Amino acid sequence: MGATTIRPETGGRALRWREVLDAAARISARIFHGLWDSRVLVTLLMLVTLTVSALAVVHASHLNRSLYSTLNDLRDERDAYQRQWTQLLLEQSALSAHSHVEGRATRELDMKVPARDDIVVVTTR
Repeated sequence: MGATTIRPETGGRALRWREVLDAAARISARIFHGLWDSRVLVTLLMLVTLTVSALAVVHASHLNRSLYSTLNDLRDERDAYQRQWTQLLLEQSALSAHSHVEGRATRELDMKVPARDDIVVVTTR
């Protein structure tokens, strides 16, 4: 009675799992051993280079679009400043017109244009 008996179902399953795991280990070993082949290494290197290049293109495109959008915003702002500058020049021109200056002098300072008899011409020697 000291001997243990293995049930056929449990032993069969354990044996099958061991075989599956051994086969997986052999396949993994062959794959990892095959990775050191020069053709595989060159292919992997080219794949990494291609991926990095693709990511760089995506990044550059994003920066280009972002900078173009900023450029358009700055152009719009420049145009707004140009319109404002034009309006200010027109306003300055209107405020410095002789008729405007004369009208304000008459209204606010109670000044008037001198008559012909009130004008004195001073000559120098």
